[in-house]
Amino acid sequence: MVTIPALDKPLQYPIFRRDDTVIDDYHGLKISDPYRWLEDPDAEEVKEFVQEQVKLTESVLKACDTREKLRETITKLFDHPRYGAPFKQGNKYFYFHNTGLQAQNVLYVQDSLEEEPEVLLDPNRLSKDGTVSLNNNTLSVSEDAKYLAYGISTSGSDWVTIKVIRIEDKIVEADTLNWVKFSSINWTHDSKGFFYGRYPTPKEGEKLDAGTETNSNLYHELYYHFLGTNQCEDILCWKDPENPKYVFGAGVTDDGKYLLLYIGESCDPVNKVYYCDMSAFYDALEGCKGGNSLLPFTKLIDNFDAQYHVIANDSTSFTFLTNKDAPKYKIARVDLKEPSNWIDVIPESEKDVLESACAVDDDKMIVSYLSDVKHVLQIRDLKTGSLLHQLPIDIGSITGISARRKDSTAFIEFTSFLTPRIIYQCNFDTGVPDLKIFREISVPGFDRTEFHVDQLFVTSKDDTKIPVFIVARKNIKLDGSHPCLLYGYGGFNISITPSFSVSRIVLTRHLGAVFCIANIRGGGEYGEEWHKAGSLARKQNCFDDFISVSEYLVSAGYTQPKKLCIEGGSNGGLLVGACINQRPDLFGCALAHVGVMDMLRFHKFTIGHAWTSDYGCSDKKEEFGWLIEYSPLHNVRRPWEQHPDQPTQYPPTMILTADHDDRVVPLHSLKLLATTQYILCTSLENSPQTNPIIGRIECKAGHGAGRPTQKMIDEAADRYGFMARMLGASWNDIIVRATLVDPSLRITTFHGPLSIVAARLGLRFDWASATRLNDGGPQNQTALPGFCLSLLPDAFDDCPNSKSKGAQPMRYWTRESSTCEMEQEWIGMHEDTRQWNVAKTGIRNQLRSEQKSNDVCVV
Repeated sequence: MVTIPALDKPLQYPIFRRDDTVIDDYHGLKISDPYRWLEDPDAEEVKEFVQEQVKLTESVLKACDTREKLRETITKLFDHPRYGAPFKQGNKYFYFHNTGLQAQNVLYVQDSLEEEPEVLLDPNRLSKDGTVSLNNNTLSVSEDAKYLAYGISTSGSDWVTIKVIRIEDKIVEADTLNWVKFSSINWTHDSKGFFYGRYPTPKEGEKLDAGTETNSNLYHELYYHFLGTNQCEDILCWKDPENPKYVFGAGVTDDGKYLLLYIGESCDPVNKVYYCDMSAFYDALEGCKGGNSLLPFTKLIDNFDAQYHVIANDSTSFTFLTNKDAPKYKIARVDLKEPSNWIDVIPESEKDVLESACAVDDDKMIVSYLSDVKHVLQIRDLKTGSLLHQLPIDIGSITGISARRKDSTAFIEFTSFLTPRIIYQCNFDTGVPDLKIFREISVPGFDRTEFHVDQLFVTSKDDTKIPVFIVARKNIKLDGSHPCLLYGYGGFNISITPSFSVSRIVLTRHLGAVFCIANIRGGGEYGEEWHKAGSLARKQNCFDDFISVSEYLVSAGYTQPKKLCIEGGSNGGLLVGACINQRPDLFGCALAHVGVMDMLRFHKFTIGHAWTSDYGCSDKKEEFGWLIEYSPLHNVRRPWEQHPDQPTQYPPTMILTADHDDRVVPLHSLKLLATTQYILCTSLENSPQTNPIIGRIECKAGHGAGRPTQKMIDEAADRYGFMARMLGASWNDIIVRATLVDPSLRITTFHGPLSIVAARLGLRFDWASATRLNDGGPQNQTALPGFCLSLLPDAFDDCPNSKSKGAQPMRYWTRESSTCEMEQEWIGMHEDTRQWNVAKTGIRNQLRSEQKSNDVCVV
């Protein structure tokens, strides 16, 4: 029996069997795997394990007093209209839209940007619980804009079923393509059909519940589908049975003259490139029927030395984005007639990473650079690469560019920590690009001026400088009192750039938390060298970087170990698991999402074999030596035995997974959960481990993509409610003090949370109606007649430990202002009482007798 700190009830862990007979021999070293039985998701014993863990976790979450507050507040802030950037095909525009709390985004179509849009495809109608979603990577409009081929995913699985809908009358065709995974859709320019990738149909007797199986994904194949035919008639265009781990992708060039075949083997940024002349395409297809022959591809790049992605072509002259001899990427050109003669168009930058490029307005490129983890946009000449224009964007992230070479208009999606989303429209008609806001997403109740963002560079163990973003309320004191959430990833050449998060804004505003992102090595923030510095034999650099940032946040006064929570997902879940093993004393809480935890067996399940490019493989002796050193599952230790002089235990930990995660299968989290609970808790009487180790196991969900809105909100409330309780963070509502002057000049004062004060006044205050005032006086007067609020969000009279004395007030006015005007003079905040005094209230217009008591409200 163990007791949870900050909780009132004892926690009883379920006890499950350990099979000590399961022992593997790794290059002469015996490694036991007593929870191997947890690898079978269909076993009744596994289902019982999951049920008992769910019960245990729910008992803990019920005691987390901020959980429901978080759910309610996140839901309110999440309930705002959201839009994606329009994309054009044929003579039509398409975009995604969510009214606020819809489970899935809805796809709209319109004939022009000025026309009334129509719903083309609403995935919310495909299931009652919202767990059927559109896969955005498997969605494509035919060249003539008559058909949309789209992929639907069930319960968050990577498996996709492709369907086709007629755009004009919204009728879904009979075409149904199964067992599709890791595929795009690419139409031929005659709009008669498209290319897609799939895996072989499972053999009879194999498991057919797509998404919960664990067998390896092997023998990917490229097919062509003619509209109106059965999948069994689809034409096999390419396969390579001698290399079962290969994955194939196809792309038809903008001019429709060539088909490009991309071949990948792992998650490394490298690929082969073959091409096929489309002039002989249909003759070649005839020869492919029945799988007797494949398309006549010519090999342009036939090794895995670098990555290549086509930007544009003019006949046989192709322009590629590549990292060939350029770890920070460059743009180069080659003529198919002279495949060995490559010419640099835009050389590699010394400092910035060239992340993306797309052709637009015939002879131009929109080029995106990553500069110290912030995006920079440029317009370049497509032929010469010369810089034409620098586009003025704020500090943040470009999350999408919608452009075609044949169009003179592009759409650019932008976000940052304090910008929910801006969609820019960039017009090239005048020669000089005209960048203007097309749509701006606003979140009612969010005021970016309350917060401040810093970027710092922290010195890691080997003196490498690690970028760190810090988001907090303005003017916080660095006294170590703040809860802190540190997020990291560090893998697979993926860059973690600034983005807006409703849930993290809620933590910062109402829990007083500091939110941080550590851009550790292993990611792509500084190109391929940065990636390799956190991969394979150097993976420990990722953990050292994260630990160094954690130590800095403590030493600089942002937080203290007992108030520091670390979080990461997937490869970031591995990061969290490794760090709590290596430094359990440094953290007050840990949240590990869908992590890769068994580093000796990950390559045996679904697509895990593709990750050996980042991790290595235990089948190889040298690589086994790297993996066994940090594998979370194999390095759980009792810290009180390692350091008897220090009463250290593991931090409160929540391990999260989902039953249809067929990317990082649940067995990773389940085995780590069972192992940690046994070693630290159930194997001992009166264990020093009193901090809870729990698992949150989601049903009908996968690795993250396609998760319905309510599931996302519920998970955020659960994990951050747990974090708040474990860190001792209390909820703070925004407190207001309201003084009313009625027609007889009687004064009444109310004090308390905004919602309560508004109710006492007989008024309904809606954050959506409130707008910030400028220093010059009331602007955009907002929704309560004659009601003025000056909010003191940091002056919590109910919170005696408030550190925000002297903070400036936020002042709001309301719409439909009364005929009364007033002037205010603010003296300041008394240090002892933290109360604002109103020195002078002058009513310039004579109060009319019919006015009610809420005509003038001074805070």
